[in-house]
Amino acid sequence: MLKYNKEGVNMGEPLAVKLRPLTTKEVIGQSHLLGKDKVLSNLLKNKKLFSMILYGRPGIGKTTIALAIVNELGLKYRTLNAVINSKKDFDIVVEEAKMYKGMVVVMDEIHRLNKDKQDLLLPYLESGLITLVGLTSSNPYHSINPAIRSRCQIYELKELTTDDIKKAIRKATKSEYLPKIKIDNKSIELIAKLSGGDLRTAYNLLEVGYYSSKDYTITTDVISNISGKPVLALDKNDDGYYDTISALQKSIRGSDVNAALHYAARLIEAEELDILFRRLSVIAYEDIGLANPSIGPKVDAMINACERLGLPEAIIPIGTVIIEMALSPKSNSGYLSISAALEDVRNGNIGRVPKNITTNSPLYKYPHDYPNSYVVQQYLPDNLIGKEYYKYKTTSSYEKQLVDIYNKLKNINKNS
Repeated sequence: MLKYNKEGVNMGEPLAVKLRPLTTKEVIGQSHLLGKDKVLSNLLKNKKLFSMILYGRPGIGKTTIALAIVNELGLKYRTLNAVINSKKDFDIVVEEAKMYKGMVVVMDEIHRLNKDKQDLLLPYLESGLITLVGLTSSNPYHSINPAIRSRCQIYELKELTTDDIKKAIRKATKSEYLPKIKIDNKSIELIAKLSGGDLRTAYNLLEVGYYSSKDYTITTDVISNISGKPVLALDKNDDGYYDTISALQKSIRGSDVNAALHYAARLIEAEELDILFRRLSVIAYEDIGLANPSIGPKVDAMINACERLGLPEAIIPIGTVIIEMALSPKSNSGYLSISAALEDVRNGNIGRVPKNITTNSPLYKYPHDYPNSYVVQQYLPDNLIGKEYYKYKTTSSYEKQLVDIYNKLKNINKNS
């Protein structure tokens, strides 16, 4: 039934809420959990529920599955949000659980559960008075306190495919909530594409298109006017954010210039220039390094240019530098070498600084006083003499020159 305010404006629930499945059989996707003889299906079949955490991208069914499970099992439940609800709200739920001798708590944003609320819940999770169904878009292995995590089974929800989204849209167009709707396959395809795998976003686009169109006729023009670009999952609390950054670095490291440009474009479109600049600076020294030593200063120059230019012109220096980075020879010798030295230091394998290179030592030989500005003398501590941290590579002519010098000096020291 439609709800109106006093001005006669429709104030009903969003379409995504109206269409939320009441049973797990109606859920779109997640067949690895809800398919025949899969874990959640069997729990329902055996009428048993354990504390669990459902995690995955926004709009793929976490809340829907949680509510469908408790409804199918006929369990008493309450919904809480780890951020919005106060400790008093949590106290009330605990008292209700005691009254009913058990209750399911469906908790959104569980990765943000603070210590006070966690301490309140833990004993009741332990006793079984409360069964927790936590929902999060963050990876629980990284973001949820081990005390909570160890008491829950963890299930990852998979991304919805374009076909999943299109199936859901077609089902929505046949519902009672969109009477007289007219929409063609191209428009359905566009909504699915723009939703970025988020079914909630797809429903929102469909509903806005329905009410903003003439005679409830949704066309690609109508949808394009509402939202002209894909919704990217780049919330810093989501795996998608870090996956994109990781994919950028691995694409450059793997010399795939097209993939590198694609992932850079995602970050640009999401206006995540700060993380793009930081990651490119890391790649310049970690993955390219001595194979193309000019790349570090070039990345710095690109960042300065982008800060002066701003978007959209900033995409030009970004694209130029990313192409060179992807196609440059690669060397991680700098990273490997300093890591090897750090490992010794962190393990306490250090020793005393040789007397000849201590401050103002009369034993020090000033290299510039000798031919070719080189003289044999001890630099490493006694217990590390002969230790080689330099893990060289020869993927470029420049680094080959460095390796030749290194080996030449090593032979001089050996024969001295």
